[in-house]
Formats: sequence, C-alpha cells, structure tokens
Amino acid sequence: MLLIIFMIAAPLSTVDLPVDLPTSTAVPQKKPDKPTYVTIKADLAVAIGETPVKRVDLVRTLDAMAGEDKDRRIFLRADRGVSYGELMDVLERLRAGGYGHIALVALEGVPEAAAPGSTTGASP
Repeated sequence: MLLIIFMIAAPLSTVDLPVDLPTSTAVPQKKPDKPTYVTIKADLAVAIGETPVKRVDLVRTLDAMAGEDKDRRIFLRADRGVSYGELMDVLERLRAGGYGHIALVALEGVPEAAAPGSTTGASP
C-alpha cells in the first residue's frame, strides 16, 4: 500500500488542542468539509479531534468513526517538540491500519527568500 503524505499549511484548524505547529511554505490545500485531525501533543498524548485516545486504540477509533472509509484523508498535527520517531510511530500505526492518505499539518509560513530581513541571496 502506498503511503501518501501531503504538507498542509493550515493557518486555522477546527481542532482546539494547543499544539505548537512548525511552519511550512507549502501552498495551502483545500480542506474537506469534515476533516479528521489526529494530533500528537507535546506530552506525546494522541487525540482524534479533541478526544484523547490511546495509541493502541487509534485505528479502532478511526474505523468506528469512518464506517470503514479508509480512503479519506487524515490530517496529522504534531507539536514541534515531538520527535521524529514518535511521529513515525503514529504514521506507521495509521498505515498498518489501512489509512494511506495522510496530510501533515503545519502553520503557513513565509518563504525564507521573501521574509523581511532575509540574508539569503546576493551580497550587497
């Protein structure tokens, strides 16, 4: 099964969990009407929407919500303090559960070359 990952720049999301998201200069993608957010908080707790779930129950809970629709896109949010290994653990659980359309969520950022005071580019 192919794991598809999209970077989503999300200036606002419908989940109210406090997470310090990293920024991305990716072009924002249109969100579905009822997006499914999975969040990894700084303390490594996992939630679907605003409901905390144990990692071992993540796929089972998504299955119950989706009615076996594994083709829908899952929006994965992770606090910037979450390690790569912890993020990969959740991605692997989703993949193993049959969820292959996963979008990583980040805050919308300004490209470095366009940022005020940027020192990249030609020297004066």
